Amino acid sequence: MADYDYDLFVIGAGSGGTRAARVSASYGAKVAVAEEYRVGGTCVIRGCVPKKLLVYGSHFSEELEDGRNFGWTWDNARFDWPTLRDHVLKDVDRLNKAYTETLKNHDVEIILERAELTGPHDIKLASGKTVTARYILIAVGAWPAKAEFPGSELMSTSNDMFHLEKLPEAIIISGGGYIANEFAGIFNGLGCDVTVVNRSDVILRGYDESVRDRLIQISLAKGIKYNFNCTFDKIEKRDDGALDVYMDGDDKPLQADVVLAATGRRPKIEGLGLDQAGVETDDKGAIKVDEYSQTNVESIYAVGDVTDRVQLTPVAIREGQAFAETVFNDNPRTVDYDCIPSAVFSQPPIASVGLTEGEAREKYGNIKVYSSDFRAMRNVFADRAERSLYKMIVEHPSEKILGLHMIGPDAPEILQAAAVAVKAGLTKQAFDDTVALHPSMAEELVLLK
Repeated sequence: MADYDYDLFVIGAGSGGTRAARVSASYGAKVAVAEEYRVGGTCVIRGCVPKKLLVYGSHFSEELEDGRNFGWTWDNARFDWPTLRDHVLKDVDRLNKAYTETLKNHDVEIILERAELTGPHDIKLASGKTVTARYILIAVGAWPAKAEFPGSELMSTSNDMFHLEKLPEAIIISGGGYIANEFAGIFNGLGCDVTVVNRSDVILRGYDESVRDRLIQISLAKGIKYNFNCTFDKIEKRDDGALDVYMDGDDKPLQADVVLAATGRRPKIEGLGLDQAGVETDDKGAIKVDEYSQTNVESIYAVGDVTDRVQLTPVAIREGQAFAETVFNDNPRTVDYDCIPSAVFSQPPIASVGLTEGEAREKYGNIKVYSSDFRAMRNVFADRAERSLYKMIVEHPSEKILGLHMIGPDAPEILQAAAVAVKAGLTKQAFDDTVALHPSMAEELVLLK
């Protein structure tokens, strides 16, 4: 490996790239990481972590309201957006520093420049410097996608939501996926007028239909508006900075301070030099890789959201670990993509693992569905009508659990442990044999009928 400047050169210091870099270095590899923005990647810098903090912040509007029946009153309670925003950004700074120190502590060289492939072993930095590496790992992640129509450049993306100068009075959110529904809950909780515009009549495609429907019911009750089967015609900016949004040929626009494009994410491959290195991509721009994260070019690998696999931070971390084990520890490892739990931090949140009811019927035919439709104790006491829903899908007659789907307070926290049971292939009887932990929401999982 002495013929190269580095044993491993990683492009992108997100969750997958950081894990791969530090583990590879711990196995004795000489490693460098190039990052054009900040160490930590989408999840830490502009994604799930700061967004979850905004979710926490937005919950207090309901907490303050619900507190009355618990004996609490707050006089002159008010919300200050800059305080929340600045504390979130301060925590992002903390995490950026922590990730940077982790890499440095493992003797990984950090290059804060954009990097571009110029060949199977060659990288050109923004400064003009060129370096070589025995192996190259691409871990640049994905970037928010935007539709193109007149005025679409006036739309914001999820990246911008953490830096808003002031809280919008009205926001229109384009999309029906997890990003759209999470930000809808956040801004609704912070007191904004929220309208979700979706080109189909389905939100959260891939999640169980009953759970999706329950979220819509609850969101409507909270005051979130939905415009389904709707497309944008144009957006115009007014003299006062507000936006007029025209849709579906209607000459009367909706008005908003912010229009958020939340219609998915695309692999961030522009200007990466994939063509120069001969790396193949699919029709959506994702880098094609095999089960060991290797591209069609022997020396180049890719992990995380830039590939054609599952776009989740814990998956990228697993892929980065498996790459390091395979290439630098002589321990070939792959990632098991079956039964990956996922969550939507909507309000209330959704958590899911395994097959939906529809998927299970299509694959197995003969299934049974157990469910619990209930009001959480705190909602009953607070006189809040919101109901939770838990579903368990099992194969019949074996009763092997095929999927668990939940919507309700703390659903992701509860599902994480239950996902172990699904992954292990347990049956409904294992849940029936477990004594309930009372009083808790989680006990509903062992009381399903």
